[in-house]
Amino acid sequence: MFPAQNRRQFLTAIAGLSVSQIAFGQSSALTTTKLTDNISLISGAGSNVLVLNTRDGVLMVDGGGAEHSADLMKVAAGPVRVLFNTHWHLDHTGSNEAVARTGAKIIAHENTKLWMGAEIISMWEHKTYPPRPKEARPSATFYTKDKITFGKEEIQYGYLGQAHTDGDIYVFLPGPNILVTGDVFTVGSYPVMDYTTGGWIGGLSDASKTLAALGDAQTRVIPGSGPLQTHADLQAQADMCAEMRTRFVGMMRKGMSAKDMLASAPTKEFDARWGDPQLFILNAYPGLWAHVREIGGIV
Repeated sequence: MFPAQNRRQFLTAIAGLSVSQIAFGQSSALTTTKLTDNISLISGAGSNVLVLNTRDGVLMVDGGGAEHSADLMKVAAGPVRVLFNTHWHLDHTGSNEAVARTGAKIIAHENTKLWMGAEIISMWEHKTYPPRPKEARPSATFYTKDKITFGKEEIQYGYLGQAHTDGDIYVFLPGPNILVTGDVFTVGSYPVMDYTTGGWIGGLSDASKTLAALGDAQTRVIPGSGPLQTHADLQAQADMCAEMRTRFVGMMRKGMSAKDMLASAPTKEFDARWGDPQLFILNAYPGLWAHVREIGGIV
C-alpha cells in the first residue's frame, strides 16, 4: 500500500481522466482481413479476434464484446470448438457465454479464470465488475505454457506474467507465423497497466521482451486492437517499456508522487508514437508501490 499523502495525490490526478481515456475500447462494424486461406483477423468487435477455420470447426483467439457476439459467430462461419481468452477484460471475453453454450473449450491462464469468478473493484475506472456467470469462465486453464493442434495447425500459447493484468497470455501459430498478443501490445496509445488485477510496468516490460523474442522479422503481430503490426513494431514497444521501467523506478526512489511524475514528462520522446501518456504514468504509480520490496531502495 502506498503512503496516504501520495495515494490522495494519485486519486486527485486520476479523477480528472475522461471516460474516453479510461475505456478499454469502442466498437464499430465488423471487418475481416484474410491472413491465409483459413485464418482471418476480425476487427471492430471491441477487440481484435483471430479466427482459424478448419474441418474440425473454428478456433478463435479472443471474442470481443458481448454486444458483438452474435455477429461475430456469423462471421466465424462455423461452430466454435476452441476459444482463447488472452485476459479477463470484457472487450475480449464477451463471447464466452455464447461460445460455452455450444460446448466449446475456453482456454485461459488460471488467474484469468479466478478474476472472472470474483467481484473486481477497479479504482482507476471508478467501476465495479460483478463475477461472471459460471458458464462464461474458462473451462481449461494453464500456468506456464502449452500447445495444441487444431486442424493441421500447431497452436502455442504461454503466460506473460503480471503485465497488462496478471493473467495475460500470447497465442502463436508458428506455421503461418502469426502472433496474437492481447492488450499487452498496443497501437497508437500507451499500454494500459490494470494495477487492480496485477498489471505493472516491470511486468509489462518483461512481457514485451518475451513477445519480441517470439517469431522473427516476418512475424505478423495481432495487437489487442488496431491494425496488424510487424515484429519491428513489437520490438519498439519492448524498448520503450524497458526505458520507462528504468525511469519510473528512478522517480519513485527520489520520492516523487504520481503528480510529480506526470509533471516531469518522462515519456516525451515516445508520445508522438503512443499518444497521451497520462493514464500510462498514473497507472504505473500504484503498480510500482505494489512491487516496492521487489524494486528496493524506495522505503
